[in-house]
Amino acid sequence: MKKHNLVLVPGLMCDHSAWDPMLEGLRNVACCQIIDHGQARSLVVMAQQLLALAPPRFALAGHSMGGRVALEVMRLAPERVSHLALMDTGYLPKAPGAAGDAEVAKRMALMDIAQRDGVRAMAMQWVQGMVAPHRLADAALVERVVAMMERKSAEVFAHQIKALIERPDGTDVLRQLRVPSLVLCGALDSWSNPAQHEEIAQWIPARPAVVSVADAGHMVTMERPEPVVQAFKDWLSMP
Repeated sequence: MKKHNLVLVPGLMCDHSAWDPMLEGLRNVACCQIIDHGQARSLVVMAQQLLALAPPRFALAGHSMGGRVALEVMRLAPERVSHLALMDTGYLPKAPGAAGDAEVAKRMALMDIAQRDGVRAMAMQWVQGMVAPHRLADAALVERVVAMMERKSAEVFAHQIKALIERPDGTDVLRQLRVPSLVLCGALDSWSNPAQHEEIAQWIPARPAVVSVADAGHMVTMERPEPVVQAFKDWLSMP
């Protein structure tokens, strides 16, 4: 199999740890580069930063907020991307009216905890919905997720929350996709469920199948990396 340049885009308050469990399994098929969003305050700026660091042509996988960044990369420079994977993510802008207000209120409540009590305290609360319910008893996994978030500051959290609240509508990007695409999520993801990914796939002209990873929640790459690696191998083998 051809070895791809593969750019991996982490989600909100995530870093290389979200992808580390997959790297050994991908070693023979991809040269992986993991992006850091730094102090960026918008998804577009995150995409611009990625493009400045990425190879001239590359495969692209985005998890959670990283999936939204990947859509902005496709909006800015689709000719540079050979394959696209969207994972545990969404594509719609903030909803109007009460639904959007409720989303903002929930995000601001977490922001308040991070600023008042520290990022670790926020992460300890947030992780309750980030992994499959039965994995909350896995202290090592929970600590990996919490420690990853704790490496980011409350200021970075504020910047990334702003980017998500102001997110663009990705529908037009999905409609124009012409590259081999993977749509994947944890079957028990309570943040972005399989039905949401079926909707994403329906907008893509090639109608890719949705890979739903059993016994995994939102942090699917950390919870069950092996089936995700296999899905990546199948995806990257697509011409």
